[in-house]
Order: sequence, then C-alpha cells, then structure tokens
Amino acid sequence: MAFDPSKDKVLKTWKCEETGLIVTINQYGEGEPKVQIGPRILMKKDGTERAPAKAGRLSVEDIMWFYDIIDEVKEELTDLAGPA
Repeated sequence: MAFDPSKDKVLKTWKCEETGLIVTINQYGEGEPKVQIGPRILMKKDGTERAPAKAGRLSVEDIMWFYDIIDEVKEELTDLAGPA
C-alpha cells in the first residue's frame, strides 16, 4: 500500500517564533493521531520564511519551549485520540 498524501492531515500546529521549530499533531487516514517534532522554519534576513528544514538536534531554547507547551499538546492529542 503506497503513501497517499491526500490522507495525511495536520490537526494542530504550534510554532516556536524564537527557533522556528514546528510541533504538529498529524493523522493518516483513520489512524491514531500522533505528534511530530519538526520541521524547523527559519526566517531570511528580508523577513520571509526559508524552506522547511529538518528539526535536527534540539537546543535548550527548543526544549524549554516544548516543555512550556507539552501539557497543551498532551490534552489536544488526548482529545483527538478519543477514548482508549
């Protein structure tokens, strides 16, 4: 079974303005919603966004930001996943 991009949905997105790190909740078809860390979208000097890049290794700033939003991510994921 081949990957079908039309079945891949982004349900919720958070972006760290400081580091460009993106955290999303995604769902493929009717599958279980899951958290994805990355990509990273940095800004050009002219203020426009560069092409997305892999998140790579996380900095202290990335971890502190993720720590600040983790409860919100967990609640959203739990709500989207429904009863276990």
